[in-house]
Amino acid sequence: MRGAALLMMCTDHIPQNILNRFTMRNLGFADAAEIFVLLAGYASWLAYGRGFAKRGVKETLRRLAKRCLQLYIAQTLMVIVCVVTIRSWRMWTPVPVDFLEPELAHGTHALWRVLWLDALPSNLNILPLYLVLLASFPLIYALMRISRLLALGLSGALWLLINFDPGINFPNWLDPDGWYFDPLAWQFLFVLGACGAVQASRHGGDLPAYRPLQLLCGGYLFFSCLQAFPWELWHLPVLRPFVMASPDKSVLAPLRLLDVMAIFYLVQSAQITRRWASAKWGQMLAMFGRHSLEVFTVGTVIDLYARLAFTSFGDSWILQILINVIGFFILYVLSRHLDAARQKKKAAAA
Repeated sequence: MRGAALLMMCTDHIPQNILNRFTMRNLGFADAAEIFVLLAGYASWLAYGRGFAKRGVKETLRRLAKRCLQLYIAQTLMVIVCVVTIRSWRMWTPVPVDFLEPELAHGTHALWRVLWLDALPSNLNILPLYLVLLASFPLIYALMRISRLLALGLSGALWLLINFDPGINFPNWLDPDGWYFDPLAWQFLFVLGACGAVQASRHGGDLPAYRPLQLLCGGYLFFSCLQAFPWELWHLPVLRPFVMASPDKSVLAPLRLLDVMAIFYLVQSAQITRRWASAKWGQMLAMFGRHSLEVFTVGTVIDLYARLAFTSFGDSWILQILINVIGFFILYVLSRHLDAARQKKKAAAA
């Protein structure tokens, strides 16, 4: 799931890419970002939640701090590469200002705000969210140790408060509304992922399969698909049951939350997904997912150059094929290399 989410996020961040017509954002209220954050909570429990008991508090906190530092370094590198690349590209061909916020496009005086996470440019705002959520994991763990219901109740209450008052947010110098992904709302999805990992571990890695609940989730996803599908883009008759605005992504609106949780439950409770995951292409997606930070960081840089290429040279079919094939190949080689290094390290440790 995480590998698929990473590839869809890379595709979605290139507006001119024809492949983003086929990602999950066109098939429901939620998109790959929700999957990414939910699985971040799931993986955090597996990596650190169990680590407190296995390795001790001090060692687990050290590992958490190291991971947070890695996230910050990756965010900093992406910002620097984006600013330098766009300004260099602009020297010989026009580039729309929206490739960077105007404050960054015309001067370096605001760069320090980006490094302090006080200013988050578009397409560079999900790693800071992950960093904040991961840094808060010790508190989440402590609450879950007392009572998972207590942790879910407090987390859900905070999420509900933010949905009633979206003005409560972290400050963003580039946007008066604050962070695009409001951490105070998105933390609920992170906590749900951690609680899901605990529940799944008690059933051999799966969630119990309740047929009525599976049918209910499937029915909701069908409604979500009808409502969110871009019928006009495909020149098809509009089959939306209701006329309504798209659910707010910044505060993780209830319809988006229900969408991603329905997907998660169906995947974790259906045996067919085990068979898919064991197939060759499933294992390839898992390889991408095992190296999520590196794949996301390099993928974001690939997205930048793809957007620049499409803007400067057009979005012809030849360029579409070239950019997608080259981009996928780079991420595949990167993941294979990291996987081989990981296996070698494990063998040496054994």
